[in-house]
Amino acid sequence: MRTGRLNRVLLALAGLLLLVLGGAVLAAGLGAPMPTWWLHSGPHDVLLSRAERTRWRHADWWWPAVLAGLAVIVLLALWWLTAVLRRRRLSEILIDTGDGDFALLRGRALELALAQEAGRQEGVAHTEVLLRGRRTAPTARILLRLEPHVDPATALDTFTAEALTHARESARLATLPAEVCLRAVKHHAERVT
Repeated sequence: MRTGRLNRVLLALAGLLLLVLGGAVLAAGLGAPMPTWWLHSGPHDVLLSRAERTRWRHADWWWPAVLAGLAVIVLLALWWLTAVLRRRRLSEILIDTGDGDFALLRGRALELALAQEAGRQEGVAHTEVLLRGRRTAPTARILLRLEPHVDPATALDTFTAEALTHARESARLATLPAEVCLRAVKHHAERVT
């Protein structure tokens, strides 16, 4: 499952759970009849009674366990937040100009140039390029949608020898590791007469 899809599923489940719990608490607060097993029985009921709040107070393990549990929840939430906010696309590439200086190349410009050259290749119907990694050592993720009549091995060899090599050489990169995904374009059945 992709990270974006996993994030949407987790957010949807968390939102649904919070919506149901919030709606139930609101309904109980407004005086709606609640089932006997529900936590709240009426508008004047509290979440935890005094006996429930003080039940484990004298146990030595209680507060360390509560704090450890809360710390784990906070750390998981921070990890998830940084994973969501982390940039997926490389914004710029640092290029050694050869005279001791460096130049910045926009990552989107290299993606576009690589996609356009790959799109001109015979049998390639559509191309998507995504640059990742560090600005001194980028990596490419490429999706090539091929026409049904194209040999995938030939298309991959041509792409590697031409478009990928031109992109690497024009950006003066020592290496440009690439993950290439090849997919066939769906086509309609041809009518035979």
